[in-house]
Amino acid sequence: MWVLRAVLRSLRRPRVLSWGLAGLFAVLYSCVAVNRHRRMLTQAYDLGIFEQAVRAYADGRAPVVLLKGPGYHLLGDHFHPLLATLAPFYRVFPSAVTLLVAQAVLMALAVVPLSRWAHRVGGPRLAGAVGCLTGVSWGIVEAVADDFHEIAFAVPLLAFAATALGRGRPVAAVLWALPLVLVKEDLGLTVAVVGALVCARAARGSGIRALGFGVALFGLAATALTMLVVLPSFNPGGDFAYWGQVGAGEAAGAPWETAVRLVWPPLKWLLLGLAAATAGFLGLRSPLALLCVPTLGWRLIADNPHYWGVGYHYSAVLMPLLLAALVDALDRTGAFARPGGHRCAPDGPSPAPNGPADGPAAAAAVRRARRALVAAGLVAAVTLPVYPLHELAAPGAWGTSPRLARTRELLERIPDGATVAASNRLAAQLAGRTTVGLVCREPAPPLADALQDGPQWVVVDLADPSVHAPCAIEDTVRMLGRYGELGYRRVVEDGDLRLLRRP
Repeated sequence: MWVLRAVLRSLRRPRVLSWGLAGLFAVLYSCVAVNRHRRMLTQAYDLGIFEQAVRAYADGRAPVVLLKGPGYHLLGDHFHPLLATLAPFYRVFPSAVTLLVAQAVLMALAVVPLSRWAHRVGGPRLAGAVGCLTGVSWGIVEAVADDFHEIAFAVPLLAFAATALGRGRPVAAVLWALPLVLVKEDLGLTVAVVGALVCARAARGSGIRALGFGVALFGLAATALTMLVVLPSFNPGGDFAYWGQVGAGEAAGAPWETAVRLVWPPLKWLLLGLAAATAGFLGLRSPLALLCVPTLGWRLIADNPHYWGVGYHYSAVLMPLLLAALVDALDRTGAFARPGGHRCAPDGPSPAPNGPADGPAAAAAVRRARRALVAAGLVAAVTLPVYPLHELAAPGAWGTSPRLARTRELLERIPDGATVAASNRLAAQLAGRTTVGLVCREPAPPLADALQDGPQWVVVDLADPSVHAPCAIEDTVRMLGRYGELGYRRVVEDGDLRLLRRP
């Protein structure tokens, strides 16, 4: 019993509690992500793409990614040079698992600053609640299970930056925010909002105000430079590849049309409502909620329906911002202030100027805080069985079906270093040890110099559910026919599985 009591006492310390929760969620995320890869639920789009890029960085080459297309430089797709920091780890552990575990650790780090701030505001119970709400938040959990994406770097940076802003540490907030421009081109807009908040909170004529103004300009300039100059210079088409998807043309129309696009169709209401509920609704009163505006803005105005919903990885960057806004709003209520105008802090009481600690006002503040935490907790409880973290407790997720075993045997026939044309999910299994492209496309260097000298191997799963993008099933079947006409020998034909070898 004394050991248990000692452990519980140590968990009351903010450092132990925050890092302990982060470590726990890093393990849980890794288990989910790696197990999904084991079950061949990952895809060339996007795990295979990022593995080919990191593999190139690890070999000292430019991130030219065959899965995107022949000679496709990935910095012409999105601007994410921070991805190169994974190269040393991949050099030692050359596997897609390296990317998945790195993403799990990065995402879990968001727990640390938010739970430590919550500990300062309301003690260990609030810290544990906020840490768990962050760890099980639907946007992060979905992103962890959805292959790998560069925004894994943004999640902890945003958590540390928002926490520093909320705690009145503007220089730290700026330092945490600045690397975001190296994660993805749109995040410069979020950096601009960080600068604007620093500027708005600083005294007129102070150096901090000038710093905030400069950071805001830098964020805007970074996004403009990457989208208008850097990305087009690397892109094979000589342009930013996503102008059409972000509705650039329609956004220049009448203001009322733009306003309608922000809230229609109703699928967007689900995104907005779930985001507000994640912040306990009370968090919307915090200025930190403004940090969500750039990401929500481009998603809602876009033409791509995938951006409007609550699936995929797009909402991960919102989670630390919404929960930071919740902690800030809880702090502002004064609900956790002690009698005498003090609040909980790691080293004892500290001034809490945001609200009274006694009387009817304090009781009302406590009720507001409780309602906010209940709302955020309900979101976690409702989404937990919907999003992939529940797979940890699903017995069926840990088995190996006969078909999965046969598919593994099929892939083991392909030697390391071979050139391969593969379907989407199978390509993700081969990206680390072969030169692989998508089977639905005409082969080109380095996969082949001509169709007559095509890839050494062709491997296809006709039951791959991703039959619309990136490869339509019709194109896959057509190319299988072409390879058959060129004399490719069928090594395996097992139901929907096909393995062909060049003569």
